[in-house]
Amino acid sequence: MASASLREWLEREPFELVLTSGFFGFYAHAGMLEALLHEGLAPQAACGSSAGALVGAAWASGLALPDLTKELRSLRREDFWDPGPGLGLLRGELFRKRLETMLPVRRFEQCVAPLAISTFDVRARRTHVVTHGEIAPAVVASCAVPLLFHPVRHEGRWLLDGGIRDRPGLEGARGRRRLVHHLASRSPWRVSLPIPHGSALVALVLEGLPRSGPTQLDAGVQAMSLAREATLRALDRVIDSGVVRIDVRS
Repeated sequence: MASASLREWLEREPFELVLTSGFFGFYAHAGMLEALLHEGLAPQAACGSSAGALVGAAWASGLALPDLTKELRSLRREDFWDPGPGLGLLRGELFRKRLETMLPVRRFEQCVAPLAISTFDVRARRTHVVTHGEIAPAVVASCAVPLLFHPVRHEGRWLLDGGIRDRPGLEGARGRRRLVHHLASRSPWRVSLPIPHGSALVALVLEGLPRSGPTQLDAGVQAMSLAREATLRALDRVIDSGVVRIDVRS
């Protein structure tokens, strides 16, 4: 693997796509995945947390990537901004309804590829991986950043952002070979991405992407485009100790 390019590694055998958490990082995930699919490098399954859960669910449910990127480009703050009393600013109902409209299917069992979504079980204080039932509430739960969104009641559990305990989104991974799209962060409280020595896991790390958020959606659209172009360049980079790292600014 040390002398292989990322493209060669992906072409060698089927792989599972792992998408990490990272606030509004779903823009970068979408751009990266668009590049993979453009090059005919489709994963066999997807898993992830928070922002990664959103993009993983869109792809696994059968949503065409052009439709997803169109949806993200047209996204406006009022499309998901629904403040209400509770343990968080936003109720998450607008987000859930938008997902239900966007996704081609409603349930995990109807997906065109295996899907696993990491959430945080508030009562048990541990990661809870969702692999069955309705997709939309599981995605909303996985994206429910504490204090920004209300906790989500789903199948008898109170759930919050999957990135709380599973930022890499790896808890739901089942494939032998895994490509992890890791959203780089400069936050000091963020843990480093674990890459087990000798495992069939490769991390793609795109650095220097614009920061996006509820009031910076245009930056997200820019990040999506930059991630797509950077991924296309990264495919021909040699894997170094399980990582391909590329700065979008270079």
